[in-house]
Amino acid sequence: MYSIKTTKLGNITVAKEVVEMIAGLAAMDCYGLVGMVAQDIQSGISSILGIESIRKGVSVRSSEDGLVVDVYVIVGYGVKIKEVAYNIMQKVSYFLRNNAGLEVAIVNVNVKGVRVLGEK
Repeated sequence: MYSIKTTKLGNITVAKEVVEMIAGLAAMDCYGLVGMVAQDIQSGISSILGIESIRKGVSVRSSEDGLVVDVYVIVGYGVKIKEVAYNIMQKVSYFLRNNAGLEVAIVNVNVKGVRVLGEK
C-alpha cells in the first residue's frame, strides 16, 4: 500500500496492484508499443498480456525519492525504440503523479522484444 495523503480525518492509501494497473494502462496508450509482457519471462518471448492481466508487465517498489517503476514491453518493428521508451517514461510518470498523487522517482522501460505491427 502506498500512502497518498494523511489528514486529520484519516489516510488515503492505494494498493500496489492499482499503481501497477495505472502504470500499465498509461504505457499501453503510447504509440509504437505492441504490448506488455510478464516480467518473469523465462525463455524467448511469451504471449502479450491481455488488458485483464496488464499489471503483470509492471513492477513497482518504493525508494527514498518516490516510486521506482519497471515496465516490460514489446515494441513495434520500424519504430524508434528510444522514442517509444521515452514516451512510456513520460506518460507513466505523468499519470501516476496526476491521477494517483504519487511521487515517481524513476521509470525504467525494459524492451523484451520487437514484433511486426499487426502480428500476433
